[in-house]
Amino acid sequence: MISENMLGRIVYSRNGRDKGRPFVIIRIVNERYVIVSDGDIRKIENPKMKNVKHLQYTNLKANEVIDYLNRGEIPDNHIIKRNIRQILERGETDGKEVW
Repeated sequence: MISENMLGRIVYSRNGRDKGRPFVIIRIVNERYVIVSDGDIRKIENPKMKNVKHLQYTNLKANEVIDYLNRGEIPDNHIIKRNIRQILERGETDGKEVW
């Protein structure tokens, strides 16, 4: 179900305090868990481990974050935050409400 091409994908939390918030997948732990960050509340220094069942996937990707991840680098918080903001400002919310 989860594959390497999921890195950089924009997802929305379906459960918990962060319900409805957009995140970027920055690492895949295993078939059940991924690590997500939004560059704001969940910074890259303290990302959140989320069960894949608790995420709603979109077809949207944070391309600049993907570039960093492909180079083996960790993107800065402002890069993650800017990518999410740009996607949401373009109206590419995939039917989801913006936080």
